[in-house]
Amino acid sequence: MSAQNSAGIQTLLDAEREASKIVQKAREYRTKRVREARDEAKKEVDAYRKKKEEEFKKFEAEHTQGNKQAEDEANREADAKIEEIQAAGKKSQSKVVDDLLKAVLEVKPVPPSAA
Repeated sequence: MSAQNSAGIQTLLDAEREASKIVQKAREYRTKRVREARDEAKKEVDAYRKKKEEEFKKFEAEHTQGNKQAEDEANREADAKIEEIQAAGKKSQSKVVDDLLKAVLEVKPVPPSAA
């Protein structure tokens, strides 16, 4: 009976070892599959991000073109105004300097008025 029990126990131990090997292989397979899925998902996310970045750049290029034209037009208008102001300043520059010098050098005292 003891030999039979010993053989049964040995069979159970062998079955347990075999089950442990199967579980270990399943864990390894699952771990491998999880890694593969993660890598695949990362590739998909990278491809999606690249696609969306390209779409954004295209959208930005199309819509900033109008802004660029408006900016150039505003710069031309500003340059024209600056030239106009500079021309007006040069035109009356000597008169302004003369008036300032005259106001500083010719003192005309005025008595205070009684209020």
